[in-house]
Amino acid sequence: MRVIIAGAGIAGLTAALSLHAAGVEPLVLDPARELLPLGVGINLLPHAVRELTELGLGGELAQAGIETAEQAHFDRHGGLIWSEPRGRALGYRWPQYSVHRGDLQMILLRAVRDRLGGDAVRTAATVTGFTERDDLVEVRVAARDGAGQAALAADALIGADGLYSAVRGVLHPGEAPPRWSGVMLWRGITEADPFLTGATVAICGSNAATKFVAYPVARAGGGRAVVNWVAEAMIGGAAPPSRPDWNQAGRLAEVMRWFAGWALPWLDVPGLIAGAPQVLEYPMVDRDPLPWWGRGRVTLIGDAAHPMYPIGSNGGSQAIIDARVLAASLAGQRDDVPAALAAYERARREPVNQIVLANRDMPADRVLHAVAVRAPDGFTRIEDVLSPRELAAVRDAYRATSLQDAAALNSRPPIIAAAPGA
Repeated sequence: MRVIIAGAGIAGLTAALSLHAAGVEPLVLDPARELLPLGVGINLLPHAVRELTELGLGGELAQAGIETAEQAHFDRHGGLIWSEPRGRALGYRWPQYSVHRGDLQMILLRAVRDRLGGDAVRTAATVTGFTERDDLVEVRVAARDGAGQAALAADALIGADGLYSAVRGVLHPGEAPPRWSGVMLWRGITEADPFLTGATVAICGSNAATKFVAYPVARAGGGRAVVNWVAEAMIGGAAPPSRPDWNQAGRLAEVMRWFAGWALPWLDVPGLIAGAPQVLEYPMVDRDPLPWWGRGRVTLIGDAAHPMYPIGSNGGSQAIIDARVLAASLAGQRDDVPAALAAYERARREPVNQIVLANRDMPADRVLHAVAVRAPDGFTRIEDVLSPRELAAVRDAYRATSLQDAAALNSRPPIIAAAPGA
């Protein structure tokens, strides 16, 4: 069986490793001339960390990232609203990790090249379309250097080519543009002193107005930390001010317009922002859930299938689960690829679509905004501001979108048999 994967991001590379582990040899195509460790930080939930560990990558993850100890919400002044342990502290057998997205991509890329060979990932190659014929799918590929197009035959095509997926565009022509939330994100990576536990995902404010998220993604020398930060502001408007692109450069002065006056007792927010070598901006968008992802010998995974708001650590984590379930389905029905891809979609589409809509609803942010309205100058006791039911709503929002039942995850069999030494 030959499978072509469009896109060498987290979804595509995890799919390649998982297919290889299941006895299927994939070819990954990516339009970049060179795959570089771009981006900023992401969080990987325990159910995703389990899958990467079973691919034999647990040791590299532990070395590259930070095992998350807790997630905590604060008001605009740094007053604690709610906190909860994460990962193993919450009963999972696997940790939650905060890690630089580029470091994770490079871990996956090295593993693909080591296990599948250097030719398993071809750069400067853009999938532009496909045609199904007989028992194959013919994939059209354009060379970035302008050398023309080629056609490659495969048993299956997997679109892992992100928000502007060409594969999705063929499957779902005429789709509306990405749906704009009104929230602009600015992101950066800054070396700084550790804060709180040294392994906290700290979320301050709410994106009804302004919100700031910070967490360490790596260790730096001299006891310092590499801190990922996300600054969010509700700017509104009928359309985003720029084309959504995770690697789009932003302006420091624009971020500071919203956050220069922030002063938390345990974190220098303006200093953290100003200390970043580069500021990136991203209009927070998603797409409406699709009633179906693929057809025949073609399907979608990751952001190509279900772009979502970056809330609850779900983007990369859900892409990893997609890849694993897809590989297991193809390995289990080698003689009927369309049936295998349909089984994958049945297993994944509705659960992930529900997460897309839950992230869009953002019930936790409504509660956090209520704190800002009721106690704009801060508070002494959160119990004087929020009812027990409102505090429970924050917890329940994450349990609905991000936290599988720990006992169920701990006890279920592997999606794919674990790699040697995992």
